[in-house]
Amino acid sequence: MMIKKKGIILVLFFMAMFQLQAQDYNNFKIGKSIEIYSNVMRQLNLNYVDTIQPVDLTNLAIKTMLASLDPYTIYVPEKDREEFQIFIQGEYGGIGAVIQKQGDYVVITDPYQGFPAQKAGLRAGDKIVKIDGKSAKNMSADQVSNLLKGTPGSKIQITIQHFGDTTDTTVAMERQKIKIPNVPYYGVLKNDIGYISLNQFNPNAANDVRNAFLDLKNNYHIKGVILDLRNNGGGLVNEAVNIANIFVKKGTEIVQTIGKLKSNDYTYRTTGKIVDGKIPLAILVNQNTASASEIVSGSMQDLDRAVIIGQRTFGKGLVQNIVPLPYGGEMKVTIAKYYIPSGRCIQAIDYAHKNKQGEPIRVPDSLRRAFKTKDGRIVYDGGGITPDIKMKPTVFSQVTGDLYGQNYIFNFANMYAKDHKSISGPDSFRISDSTFQAFKNYVKSKGFSYETETGALLKRLKQSAQRENYYQALKPEIDSLNLTLKDEKQHDLDKHKKEIDELLRLEIVGRYYYQSGKAEASLVNDNEVTRAVQILSNKKEYESILKPKKDAKK
Repeated sequence: MMIKKKGIILVLFFMAMFQLQAQDYNNFKIGKSIEIYSNVMRQLNLNYVDTIQPVDLTNLAIKTMLASLDPYTIYVPEKDREEFQIFIQGEYGGIGAVIQKQGDYVVITDPYQGFPAQKAGLRAGDKIVKIDGKSAKNMSADQVSNLLKGTPGSKIQITIQHFGDTTDTTVAMERQKIKIPNVPYYGVLKNDIGYISLNQFNPNAANDVRNAFLDLKNNYHIKGVILDLRNNGGGLVNEAVNIANIFVKKGTEIVQTIGKLKSNDYTYRTTGKIVDGKIPLAILVNQNTASASEIVSGSMQDLDRAVIIGQRTFGKGLVQNIVPLPYGGEMKVTIAKYYIPSGRCIQAIDYAHKNKQGEPIRVPDSLRRAFKTKDGRIVYDGGGITPDIKMKPTVFSQVTGDLYGQNYIFNFANMYAKDHKSISGPDSFRISDSTFQAFKNYVKSKGFSYETETGALLKRLKQSAQRENYYQALKPEIDSLNLTLKDEKQHDLDKHKKEIDELLRLEIVGRYYYQSGKAEASLVNDNEVTRAVQILSNKKEYESILKPKKDAKK
């Protein structure tokens, strides 16, 4: 026994010595690299034919170096710190509107309800002509955005042209603190099922979810709740833990971080009193559900506390921290990976290894390892959270995508709002046949055109045939196919009426009821929400999903 113990001590000693030697060698290489870099910069300054810009070159060198690691490790120079903090905190000083470049000008696309732009009468489709008397023509969206932002309380004058008008209107407003709500909408659906949409994990996200849940529980006596984390890219880890705490008891492990430094190893446990540990819970996810959203959905799955519905999540299992740098700069650096209660890490991409094209490697399904939930269900690591109920994502046709991307749906909604003072509620408004016909007429009058994948293939076929001297022989068939395709495209709007209707409906609702109304309207034809309601309304089905399969216990 003593010999065995001595052997273990010797192994640990040699391991520690090896790690120290490796660290010393790495430190030597770092010192050598810094010396080489400083000498290259010095020689450029002395010998290069033109005057160099050392700061720009250094920023480029740092950016290129960090790009070889992962997309989350970034350098923030002093000049960009304020904008970076705005991004991190989810709030800024401004007028409260989403903007987009369209033609020569930037256009308001989505004013936020209750903020200066909407209060001053700015509407979707308004063209920003001047800002504080300065012409905004040919400005980029970023340039306009920078001019619109400012210290809360400061004043700004914006000259606009309302959609469809040619006269200028100047409005004065006072910038205010803009904070996009974490919970844009919550309400009660069919069968007394509650619904909460969470867009981000910024400060107070957990309190916002808790307050929404308590309102639904106490005032509407819901029998189940849906937490919608689709397209939620994550945010603060502590907010994720506190959201989990709404549904699981105090002291429950939610996530663990493990990094190179022991100081970065930490186990996050719930610290507050549970709100409701029994109410049936469904969480909606998709391929854009990432980071803190995966902590919530993954931990609830591992603890058998919720049914996960949708598509496999993004797979971001990396943790970042902000570290200060000299001269006012900062670096957001990946310091650890996180592991949810079953012990699995759901990071999908291995940034440390690259393929022949120099791209990071995605963990293949064949290498995903099996873990078990609290009650013994099989779950897997290495590729996001796989839903308990898998559903196909909504995929729009080429014609619908082009109608949306070329702003035909956006502009028609502006026309509709100009001609209609009001509409019915977000959940009851529908696109009538006459409205759809008016949209078709509008699209035709504007000469809408788009290229299908089939059209692109025919074009390439013609080019290949010409290059290989087959064109004259194949010309009748190619021409015939092009004519057939042209004729079929004439009917594309009718063929895809259902999905075009949906986007038109949401865009028009947004003109009257803003973001919360659009969120409410989107639930009407939402297959994943419908499935979640069905499961939460059926106790037997809900419990059967959360039970381990018989062969999983072997």
